[in-house]
Amino acid sequence: MLLVTGGAVVSSTFALGKPYLIYRLAGLEDLGVTEENNAGLYKMVKEFYDEAEEGTPVYVMAVTPTEKFTALCDKDSGPMKAILQQLKGQIRGIIMARNPGEESPSATEGLDEDVFTALPKAQALAEWTVTEMYAPIFVAIEGRAYKDAASLKDLTEETNNRVCVVIGDTEADTGGAAMGTFAGRVAISPVQRNIGRVRDGKLAPLKMYLGDTPVEEVMDDVTTIYDKGYITPRIYAGRSGYFFTDDNMACETTDDYAHLCNRRVIDKAYRIAYDTLLDYLNDEIQVNTDGTMQAGVIKSWQASVETAIDTQMTAQGELSADDGAATGGCKCVIDTTQNVLSTGTVKAVLKVRPYGYARYIDVELGFLVESV
Repeated sequence: MLLVTGGAVVSSTFALGKPYLIYRLAGLEDLGVTEENNAGLYKMVKEFYDEAEEGTPVYVMAVTPTEKFTALCDKDSGPMKAILQQLKGQIRGIIMARNPGEESPSATEGLDEDVFTALPKAQALAEWTVTEMYAPIFVAIEGRAYKDAASLKDLTEETNNRVCVVIGDTEADTGGAAMGTFAGRVAISPVQRNIGRVRDGKLAPLKMYLGDTPVEEVMDDVTTIYDKGYITPRIYAGRSGYFFTDDNMACETTDDYAHLCNRRVIDKAYRIAYDTLLDYLNDEIQVNTDGTMQAGVIKSWQASVETAIDTQMTAQGELSADDGAATGGCKCVIDTTQNVLSTGTVKAVLKVRPYGYARYIDVELGFLVESV
């Protein structure tokens, strides 16, 4: 979902606080939304479809200028909980930005304070989608009011492994970030793909900025921003265009889900396992005299989960497979000793095999000479 604050109602065709499903920029224009009446949302959607192909589905929504990221993400008092319920688990991620025309407050720890107060709220909202909806999401927040890298808060000291912060825009000194470009690259990337993968090619924008300076002129700042756990554009010597540095989440680097690709992989496996096992809810289970599940039932359940994930993920290249096979990317184990008859509960353990990533490549270089 692309979510922008500072929106404006457009006649009877576009209301605030209401999600709309579109498939192309023209779909937004059909709602009466233009660059003139909703500059922030229009920019975000245009940049999304500059990166992603037309036909890619995305929900869009705008809210009033008075709404803050923190309040929007509050699962107890904000609007997003009800909207996520309304959309019945269709949302995989929420991408949040403010209208470029909105005045930004003075930066605190390098960004608008609202960014940092929103982090735990967004994490709690995303965790709620797991425990209550069984439909996990991630949240990406615009790094609003960026001024300099040195004063930025270090996100690698945080614990928000379902939230990321993006810095850097397609226009100079907007106070915002290229959230449409970020969302578009995520949308076209399979879940295991790092959005900074160089082989996928440069990002769509012809120019990108950190504050009021082109990215290529402040690469030392890019390194600092990356080390502090943010997502930002960068350049590479010998390659034209811009690339994302990485896909950092706002948490410690040792966290299993410190990167968006790992978060998306585990969330997809979660959704598949939930959908597969839901068929067995309140079903009859053949048990042994001690109340444990019969061996054939256990094997059937385990196989159904593993087959579903291998078919929908491993065979699609989204999990590391057994060498030379399209299977083996997951393992489901059900405890054979649990008394299902007395508890009515079946506990299982599911593990999936992710990919490794070449975030650094070190090469020792020297002359090749024959010994005399």
